[in-house]
Amino acid sequence: MSHPHIHITDRPIDTDLVISLVALPSQGGLNVFIGNVRDQTKGKAVLRLEYEAYVPMALSEMNKIAQTTKEQWPQAEIAIYHRVGTLKIGEAAVVIAVSTPHRAQAFAACQFAIDTLKVSVPIWKKEVFEDGEVWVAAHP
Repeated sequence: MSHPHIHITDRPIDTDLVISLVALPSQGGLNVFIGNVRDQTKGKAVLRLEYEAYVPMALSEMNKIAQTTKEQWPQAEIAIYHRVGTLKIGEAAVVIAVSTPHRAQAFAACQFAIDTLKVSVPIWKKEVFEDGEVWVAAHP
């Protein structure tokens, strides 16, 4: 059984690297979720996002997500990378890659991982606008 690839970084996420960590000849399905910074929230222009994390707990929770994913899909390979710090419009805040022998499991496992991350990992984001800023749940 391989180890999950879990990482929190203040540098841009190398999506190709994350994908390569789970791309194996035995895996026919590979699904990737990339959460990018968008230029608006509820019709209001966003200038940038600022992410903060309680890193030890965030890494622990991300590892739990990977372990649970592997319990539900035993042949899954998973990589979860999350960014912290200041992000520009279009940059990736989170990249999750999951591979499994077949596509249906890859889709399901990847969706499970991102949905669980959004509710359980202590990462916070601040949306910065021209006229102010607001802290919001990073994963509503």
